Amino acid sequence: MSPDVRKTILSGMRPTGPLHLGHIAGALRNWIKLQDVYRCYYSIASWHALSSEYMNSKVIKSNEFEVAVDWLSAGLDPEKCVIFRQSEVKEHAELHLILSMVVPLPWLERVPTFKEMQQEIRDKDLNTYGFLGYPVLQASDIIMYKADAVPVGEDQAAHIELTREIVRRFNRTFGEIFPEPQTILTEIPRLAGTDGRKMSKSLGNAIYIKDPPEVIREKILPMKTDTRRMRRTDPGEPNDCPVFTLHRAFVPQARRDEIAHGCRTAGIGCRECKAVVIDALIEALAPYRERRARFEREPKLVWDILEDGNTKAREAARKTMDEVRAALGF
Repeated sequence: MSPDVRKTILSGMRPTGPLHLGHIAGALRNWIKLQDVYRCYYSIASWHALSSEYMNSKVIKSNEFEVAVDWLSAGLDPEKCVIFRQSEVKEHAELHLILSMVVPLPWLERVPTFKEMQQEIRDKDLNTYGFLGYPVLQASDIIMYKADAVPVGEDQAAHIELTREIVRRFNRTFGEIFPEPQTILTEIPRLAGTDGRKMSKSLGNAIYIKDPPEVIREKILPMKTDTRRMRRTDPGEPNDCPVFTLHRAFVPQARRDEIAHGCRTAGIGCRECKAVVIDALIEALAPYRERRARFEREPKLVWDILEDGNTKAREAARKTMDEVRAALGF
């Protein structure tokens, strides 16, 4: 058998509940394309979830199942990529510990998302060592598989640069083991939630990809639109409308252009605009709903897929840690 010469990709998501439309637009569509070109490892990042959910840890396993079902239903193929549970590959914890010995504390304190998430998630105590060290665990996830690249949006690019700094420091200290991962910038539309703010489970404004058609309709119809449109005859600006962020992600370009023109000329009303995106979402998610129903009927199949992925991930991780331990002289 010829060796797999494809470059390696690593990415993951925290299992904090079902996935929403932002996950499809921002990550899953891209992951599905990448699995045909790269050797891809996709991690359900259980320990990352624990950094904010440690007071409610018993829900993490059921959330892992939710994430796995969403991934598989969206189109990730376990024959093309490795889908695994981070917590089932103990080498991640070992490498995290080793990296934590060489990462300077100021590197972590300057990470912008540390303070941002503390401010955004006010109902949880995130002033912990584990939360501060989140980027070190993230770095261990990436370099464990000697990932050549990581697909992220611009808001996450700083995390990958920190990983590159950690790699350089480790390699200078112990020898050249890890490649410096490159950033694959992805165009991630900023999707508005039902309240106009960025769509987020923690803000309670998410439209979940498993929501049935009637729930999608109920969530979108009351959404606020461009404040210029106080009356049906008032022209608006789609770029200032929260609902139009959904159009950008899920409505074809030609139809989207028609809606934008209709908004700017008051040729259509906001309810008509919302009806278009509702229909587009229901149609786009129909194949997903069919696949999800199958996986929900066969939970053992989902866990078997994950365990197969765990096995493949462990095999790669063990090889890496053999090199790391030898470099340390252990």
